[in-house]
Amino acid sequence: MGCGRVGASLARALERRGHTVSVIDQDADAFRRLGPEFRGRTVKGVGFDRRMLVAAGIEQANGFAAVSSGDNSNILAARVVRETYGINNVVTRIYDQGRAEVYERLGIPTVATVRWASDQVLRRLLPEGSEPQWRDPSGMVRLIQLSAHEGWVGRRITAIEAEIRARVPFLTRFGQGMVPADATMLQDGDILYVAAANEDVPRIEGLLAEPPLPH
Repeated sequence: MGCGRVGASLARALERRGHTVSVIDQDADAFRRLGPEFRGRTVKGVGFDRRMLVAAGIEQANGFAAVSSGDNSNILAARVVRETYGINNVVTRIYDQGRAEVYERLGIPTVATVRWASDQVLRRLLPEGSEPQWRDPSGMVRLIQLSAHEGWVGRRITAIEAEIRARVPFLTRFGQGMVPADATMLQDGDILYVAAANEDVPRIEGLLAEPPLPH
């Protein structure tokens, strides 16, 4: 639901991946953003109207994204889709961060536009690790990006995990992501992504900023 810049980009991206896509928008002119290559269905109407949802094929859908410019319309459409048609794979764009957090706790995944944009800017302004790459909806766990002191180079990732008492689910090496195996060793220039509870972040940052302690 919603054929603005985000909705149109999302629809085209899903179609490129082989999915069948329907787009609902109140403004028929908005469908021009989809471009001439779009082969999906377009429905002019209100996205939380059951007739429009049925016309778009909601009864056969595997997922629903509410990305219109209105918070109320998005959350109402998401609830109708979940509660009436039993579709759990629903994502909602919300501009109001406070409301987004409430709906996350109700089990409706949201993308808080302002929070996402501000987080992206903060990550580029502040030192590595200061702003999380990802945080869970409760705000208790985060994924942080860190560079380790050169003294850690040559150590197995599993040994580093044991030292910092946190998981390293993946790292990037020469710009490519990789999931470390048991034998993977840290190389110079590697960027670690560490999953940690909020209260553990300062400790982990401090450990990796210094050479490892001798055993």
